[in-house]
Amino acid sequence: MRRRLPSLNGLKAFEAAARHESFTRAAAELYVTPGAVSQQVKGLEDELGLKLFTRARQRLHLTEAGRGYLEVVRDAMDRLAEGTERLRARETAGVLNVTTSPNFAAKWLVHRLGRFAARHPEIDLRVSASLQHVDFARDDFDMAIRHGDGRWSGLDAVKLCAERLFPVAAPGYVRATGGLASPADLARARLLHTNDTRDWQTWLAAAGAAHLDAAKGPVFNQASMAIDAAIDGQGIALGRSALVAWDLLAGRLVKPFPLALKVDYAYWIVAPRATAAKPKIATFRAWLVAEAAGDAERLRAAPAA
Repeated sequence: MRRRLPSLNGLKAFEAAARHESFTRAAAELYVTPGAVSQQVKGLEDELGLKLFTRARQRLHLTEAGRGYLEVVRDAMDRLAEGTERLRARETAGVLNVTTSPNFAAKWLVHRLGRFAARHPEIDLRVSASLQHVDFARDDFDMAIRHGDGRWSGLDAVKLCAERLFPVAAPGYVRATGGLASPADLARARLLHTNDTRDWQTWLAAAGAAHLDAAKGPVFNQASMAIDAAIDGQGIALGRSALVAWDLLAGRLVKPFPLALKVDYAYWIVAPRATAAKPKIATFRAWLVAEAAGDAERLRAAPAA
């Protein structure tokens, strides 16, 4: 059934005038002229076919009909205000569903979430790790952290961090090899691979050590596994800068050589364009960017291995 509703401006003018018993004070509250309030109230009275106010000694007095209608209007406005506040609170707080890759979750994100929770207790994070890119139109996620080129149709994408590829090892492992003064010394090391041996072949060629055998050593299907094996002293891995930053800063890994190869893809924070500006999404995105910037600054200041 079609609702027959009076003008919202007329209702606001009526409620304010009734509360202040004055068109002038109501006008000051509503940032309009007294004449405008008077016209809005008159329009409401004409629409209802009822007199809502009488004047006496330059003051407004509610009629019996006005008093009854004021209760209805105030109740409706209170409920509308409460509903609006609940909606705003849901946009700035509450559950935030985030998806990312298992590697990024394990080696970058999880260790930091305590700091975010301490700073923003109003946001309740739900983190899901998956190798699949979610469909925001179908799946119940607010935002994602993706590895790629930043071009995803219909999505707002903010670069989190560019990446470089370089060898990392546990300090004890470097000592056990007798030291890694130059890439040629990797002949004494055990190379750890992610997916295949091509990354090591590329890095060794760029380092002037293409003659070394890059085919040997265990192959892991997840970068986090190769990094953890390096931390455990099982060999030396090629680490992407974002995924090894936490362990480098903590001293669990060191970077024996300065050469770092630029990689084509980076990590991006993505969300549907229609919702990317929601306060809780913007809050988490800003925190992520600040964390990544802090990593980069601390790594630049860190002494070489």
